[in-house]
Amino acid sequence: MGDWTGILRLGTEARNGKTVANDVYFQGAFKVMRPVYHDDSGQACYYILNPGGGYLDGDRYQMKISLEKQAKLTLTTQSATKIYKTPQSHAYQEAEFHLKEGSYLEYIPDPLIGYQNARYKQKNVIYMEKGCSLLYSDIITPGWSPEGERFSYDTLQLINEIYMDDELIVYDHIKLNPASQNMDGLGLMEGYSHLGSMIVIDEKVSHELIDRLYQALPNHLNECKIGISQLPVSGFTVRVLANATQAIEKIFSELHSILSQEWFSKKPCFLRKY
Repeated sequence: MGDWTGILRLGTEARNGKTVANDVYFQGAFKVMRPVYHDDSGQACYYILNPGGGYLDGDRYQMKISLEKQAKLTLTTQSATKIYKTPQSHAYQEAEFHLKEGSYLEYIPDPLIGYQNARYKQKNVIYMEKGCSLLYSDIITPGWSPEGERFSYDTLQLINEIYMDDELIVYDHIKLNPASQNMDGLGLMEGYSHLGSMIVIDEKVSHELIDRLYQALPNHLNECKIGISQLPVSGFTVRVLANATQAIEKIFSELHSILSQEWFSKKPCFLRKY
């Protein structure tokens, strides 16, 4: 394992109209459940488990996921990713995804919670071939602190690199550092405490679809702020600022539902574990 606290490797392929694993390996504080098939579409759903209950000082996690042609996979977590205080060294997770032509990946982890004095860095690198599809989301949530501070964590850093046929098409970098940033300032959290991001890439994304998604977004500006932007390729990204995890989850669920209905004529499966 080297210096890794947990390692996970999962390879999937389409076989007889069903997505199945062709490579499963995990070690340390990373595990994956047996696949769940929520409907008759053949799309597999895997739940990632962390038996340790949270990320501690110096923890390092590595994940490698691959989808062969026509494979359809939903990847989520069993519960929120909790980052506890890291006095000596930040916690770190890296994930690498390989999507072959015609494959579809939904990567929808539960919220990331940063507790008091937490330092965490996450890097996702996604390699896509033309003709495959991606739906990814994440939510950053502040954890409880004894003093009741909204931003008691030290640093939360999330990096997403997405390549299409080995060309970089998306680079998304979020770094929240309350010690050196005015978190309520313009361009940061602007009075909100929770941040949600969604990235969707698919050849079927059009200006008309993005307009319809925008019209479907709630207009409760006092509860949240929402922005949707088209990417240089066929896709878009969404940012949501809010004061509750559930508010962001509701927005993402609505967008996910519209896309699933549009592309697969079905509703997305209910993933939550509580």
